[in-house]
Amino acid sequence: MSHNANWVYMTAGSKDEAVAIGEALVAEKLAACVNIIENIYSIFMWEGEVRHDTETVFIAKTTAERVPELVEKVRAMHSYDCPCIVSLPISDGNPSFLEWIAESVR
Repeated sequence: MSHNANWVYMTAGSKDEAVAIGEALVAEKLAACVNIIENIYSIFMWEGEVRHDTETVFIAKTTAERVPELVEKVRAMHSYDCPCIVSLPISDGNPSFLEWIAESVR
């Protein structure tokens, strides 16, 4: 059975922001699950300068079809001007878990 699950990696400025966005994604069936990882140290280029900051990573599991709506929802809720939202296809994994993702976002 073919699955079209995606892993969506995102960052936020705080755990509270990641939780609020994650809850909305799951409640609106844009994601089956969101994992939140606090206190990631980020080094990045912004406005011509190397910056350092602590962020929160949040990862959503969804389907390829739901990614465009998920991206729009995150952009609408996010405090960053240019939030990190990248989607990667899941090529393989536990078939029953991948099926659960698909069922959860239908």
